[in-house]
Amino acid sequence: MSLFKTIVSSTLTMLLAACGQSSSSNETVESLAANPERLKELRQQCKLDRAKLGDALCNRVAEATRRRFVGDGKVPYTPSKEPPKF
Repeated sequence: MSLFKTIVSSTLTMLLAACGQSSSSNETVESLAANPERLKELRQQCKLDRAKLGDALCNRVAEATRRRFVGDGKVPYTPSKEPPKF
């Protein structure tokens, strides 16, 4: 009976390990936008092999890149007091 328990426990352990998330899949858009080095690394990886990283992660990378470039969109445009001189 102990052999059966050993096999069952090792099988359950392997199943739980297979169901765990990878380290890059738990990154949020906010955490990526706050870490430009990691964002740059993942952008390059998505560019080279999107299928390996997955669409979900590459979409979060794209959204983080957009937020870093455009911002959150809540800052109103304030024109300068003097017109530009050409």
